[in-house]
Amino acid sequence: MKVALTGARGFLGWHTRLRLHSTGVHDVVSMARDDWPHLAHLLRNVDAVIHIAGVNRGDSTEIEAGNVRLAEDLAAAIGHRNEPTRIIFANSIQDSNGTPYGTGKARAREILAKACAASGSEFIDVRLPNLFGEHGRPQYNSFVATFVHAVKNGQSPQIQDRQVGLLHVQDAAEELIRSLEGPARMVTPDVTEVGVQEVFDLLREFELSYASGEFPDLSTKFRVDLFNTYRAALFPEQSPIPLTPHADTRGSFVETVRCRGGEGQTSFSTTVPGVTRGEHYHLSKIERFAVIDGRARISLRKMFTEEVIDFDVDGANPCAIDMPVGWAHNITNTGDDTLLTQFWSHELFRPEAPDTFPERVRPEHEDQENP
Repeated sequence: MKVALTGARGFLGWHTRLRLHSTGVHDVVSMARDDWPHLAHLLRNVDAVIHIAGVNRGDSTEIEAGNVRLAEDLAAAIGHRNEPTRIIFANSIQDSNGTPYGTGKARAREILAKACAASGSEFIDVRLPNLFGEHGRPQYNSFVATFVHAVKNGQSPQIQDRQVGLLHVQDAAEELIRSLEGPARMVTPDVTEVGVQEVFDLLREFELSYASGEFPDLSTKFRVDLFNTYRAALFPEQSPIPLTPHADTRGSFVETVRCRGGEGQTSFSTTVPGVTRGEHYHLSKIERFAVIDGRARISLRKMFTEEVIDFDVDGANPCAIDMPVGWAHNITNTGDDTLLTQFWSHELFRPEAPDTFPERVRPEHEDQENP
């Protein structure tokens, strides 16, 4: 299926594009703000549109009118196609709540539903709650991103505690993608009910644990998702993570992983000189690399960007690199001897759901230029 994705560079858009890429099933046309003038052209021959682009910041008039305008433009482009097109609308639970944003979303829904009815297209209304996840912008995407920024910088924000329903952004992306199939309907994803103060307290718990060299309790999905959100904000400034050798006349001992709770799997590999391992990314897996013996270069690139971050590491000076989700990564033996690397993951490897998706960190010609 050929799928157009609007708002592809935004928070939810990036995560949806990442999840679409991981399936390898659909041909994706990613659209950002600069592409909007070419909307009609870009929608040629697409089978479905996941409409995420929206306006949620600015003055009241701009927020309401901006969401309506985007829907009107998309509706006009659908009308010009003269063929059915499935529209999946990333709506909000704030639809019709009387706020400028809620009013704008409601009006956008009405416009798109009418356009779909007129063209014989299918309309799926996905009502999304408060989203959180990796690479959210503080004071913009969610209060969770704001709390992460505060904890990272040693700040204590004023908190008005209440219960909220939270959904990790990858789960929201999954709902949107699932809606590419099935009947036209309204979708309301399940949420995790949690207190605002509880979220901040958990982030503080993560900070204290991670700063001491330990992984926190990762025994629930919500804890894993929230911890991934927190540690993404620390990368790459707080990498690599130094490990402390304990030496005596017998040799040395280095503790590479401590975890407070949850699953965990440890493995090691040997790699001959010049060989690269990895070349993949994950959607939720927490993974640590620690070079035990030899020299290596660990390289990472955030998906859909070009900048590559390199860490040159050596078993003589033990350290660890924790791989952020959504970043392609690899490890190359840059020494003259066999490289020994330890790997740790927060969950057991499951062949039916490995959460490992191939992606080169660098194009082949760059690999040859940067041995």
